[in-house]
Amino acid sequence: MVTQLKYWLKNSNSPSAKRLFKFAKSLRNPQLPVIPLLHSGLYHLHYFVKQFVHELLRIFYYTPLFKSQIQGSKKRLYLYSGMPQVIGKLRVECKNDVRISGISTLCGRVSNEREALLSIGNNVDIGWQNAFSVGRKIVLEDDVRLAGRVFLAGFPGHPIDCERRANGQSDDESQIGDIIIKRGAWIGTGVTVLAGVTIGKGAIIGAGSVVTKDIPDFTIAAGNPARVVKNIVE
Repeated sequence: MVTQLKYWLKNSNSPSAKRLFKFAKSLRNPQLPVIPLLHSGLYHLHYFVKQFVHELLRIFYYTPLFKSQIQGSKKRLYLYSGMPQVIGKLRVECKNDVRISGISTLCGRVSNEREALLSIGNNVDIGWQNAFSVGRKIVLEDDVRLAGRVFLAGFPGHPIDCERRANGQSDDESQIGDIIIKRGAWIGTGVTVLAGVTIGKGAIIGAGSVVTKDIPDFTIAAGNPARVVKNIVE
């Protein structure tokens, strides 16, 4: 009965049905008038309380919890937007003055005989929604900058053969590889770096690139696959 009434109100050409439908929509989405001083003050209060609670959680909850799961000196570690997810067999070693977005996933390959290693140097930025799939080793040297949605793909997670893939088998050893990002390199938004790649010292990778081969020191690379487009004069 209710469904039939809704259909009639929405599709009928009757003026009465159109008026009732408009009235029903206004009831479902009422709009209150804005009182500038009141609502502006409430907005600032809301923002202050939200930031205050966020900082309390960061200092007293997320940071010590995350530190308990990683190794290294990890002094002045700064987490924002919560706590990164660590899954699989993964050892994380973290030096000092590192900033990590909590909306990041750090994954170690479970079929390794030993734990995979993620090594993070000093003064490293790991941006929003990064994902690291660590095959054997991923190294971020000092002063590395990773923007948002960077994917470091040290292992694919599935074999090349479709029958084995359908049976849920793991990837092969030949498909995994280390990823090394050398000191001062900057990886742009949405970049994917594949297994076995080294990105040179001070290099810059343009947004959206897919890096399949080593990138030399002090160069700018972009594209899919990424190619060197410019040298950086030192």
